[in-house]
Amino acid sequence: MSSGDAGSRSLRIAMLGTGDFAVPTFRALLDSRHTVVGLVTQPERIGRGHHQHAESEIKRTAMDRGVPVHQPENVNLSDGLAMLRSLNAELFVVAAYGQILSDELLTIPPLGAINVHASVLPKFRGAAPINYAIWRGETETGVTIIQIQPRLDAGPILAVVKTPIGLRETAGELEVRLAELGPEPSLRVIDQLLTGTLSPIPQDSAQVTRAPKLKKLQGLIDWNQPATQIDCHVRALQPWPNAFTFIHSGTKQPQRVIILEVEPRSTTSTAAPGHVLASESGRLLVQTGTIPVEIVRLQPDGKRGMAAGEFLRGNPLRPGDWLGT
Repeated sequence: MSSGDAGSRSLRIAMLGTGDFAVPTFRALLDSRHTVVGLVTQPERIGRGHHQHAESEIKRTAMDRGVPVHQPENVNLSDGLAMLRSLNAELFVVAAYGQILSDELLTIPPLGAINVHASVLPKFRGAAPINYAIWRGETETGVTIIQIQPRLDAGPILAVVKTPIGLRETAGELEVRLAELGPEPSLRVIDQLLTGTLSPIPQDSAQVTRAPKLKKLQGLIDWNQPATQIDCHVRALQPWPNAFTFIHSGTKQPQRVIILEVEPRSTTSTAAPGHVLASESGRLLVQTGTIPVEIVRLQPDGKRGMAAGEFLRGNPLRPGDWLGT
């Protein structure tokens, strides 16, 4: 078979994906010349401790397009492996699936498996690369296509697309943009795989950083941190688990609030970190470890998000009140 014939051949592809990040790549595969023989996605997990919707967007997309959906509890167990073999897929495409794939599973498709990862690897290997890129103050991120190997996100790089991170961008907003970057390099890599023109690049192990799964307690704001770091923290943890703090005002019980938006302000103060500097005219300024930040939007426990001015009308604060644990 000539390279031209190989490049036009239709593959049988199984998609393994759960999160919204995977949806644009899945749709691109459905619209391509290739045949998507099945979607493997995580079972719905609802109730306490889970923040997923009852039915994911990728599952709805598969059902709308007539693609069989499989939801094994553990895809690496015998039932999951048997299901994958029954699909007779030549290639697995993985994006935001949520389970580590075993050595045995990776031997099933003749052409192996590729992963669509939301960072410029080897930076931010793990479950939360978008969040950590913002949290660590990165100015650029992207999407990397890798050949999957047993070690987490450690396979050789097959393609990279980069994009700047917006100064006010949240993790949720950045995820939407990165998801749209996944289809083009994914389809390009599949074509190169068929024509034998791939040029895998090993990852530099000295440059590896980690992005492990987020936990709710990581949302607690440390007001001793610099203002810019607190700003990154707030943006990085949206839409989940959200940055939070406790307001201490007079003799009232501490009030837990989610902080939705802050902006550093170039003023000086000798107040201790976390102390309220001003709360007049609808503006709420709080001292950090460097310069103050203005809390622009917040959300009291059990209520909707609101502007600081609206919150202050029902919860007046005075200089000397403070935010913290």
